[in-house]
Amino acid sequence: MEKKYQRTDIYDPATIEALAGHYTEILRLLGEDPDREGLVKTPERVAKAMSFLTKGYTEDPHEIIRSAIFREEYKQMVLVKDIELYSLCEHHMLPFYGKAHVAYIPNGYITGLSKIARVVECFARRLQVQERLTVDIRDCIQEALNPMGVAVVIEASHMCMQMRGIEKQGSATTTSAFTGIFLSDHRTREEFMTLISNKYR
Repeated sequence: MEKKYQRTDIYDPATIEALAGHYTEILRLLGEDPDREGLVKTPERVAKAMSFLTKGYTEDPHEIIRSAIFREEYKQMVLVKDIELYSLCEHHMLPFYGKAHVAYIPNGYITGLSKIARVVECFARRLQVQERLTVDIRDCIQEALNPMGVAVVIEASHMCMQMRGIEKQGSATTTSAFTGIFLSDHRTREEFMTLISNKYR
């Protein structure tokens, strides 16, 4: 029987309680009164929000791919583009968000298209830097499917640049990572870059 991947949002009560206690103290250190009406439930809410935003630590991205692998002799590019992603920068724990474009050239096996998006989400729901996130997605698909090549491009905006520090509102960061034929064959790489370019959106 095929093993099914199931998404669940389950909070560990002990973890939530411990996190909430820390957030209560953070509120005090910031000069707030955690006992006032508007903040009484805030520590628990933030604890649950952070547990959700980092739930990727409890998921296995390789298993996500392996739960839906099918034998198929298709040898052309499979591209899933404009995958929304939301992550937390590990340096300031502020959000960065944008889109991922992921492609691979099958080598006898394909996976369900939704699994590509789930892998992106799994790695994004951890404390990250965009550079590592790009490589994590690439390596997972390469290892789980063993395709002829994988290409990943991420375009994201970082709140740590927009809300603090240099405060540049229109800035965006693009990262890319390739394996196999996307490295060795410039025509394949150019086809991928053309397909994800603005004129095709």
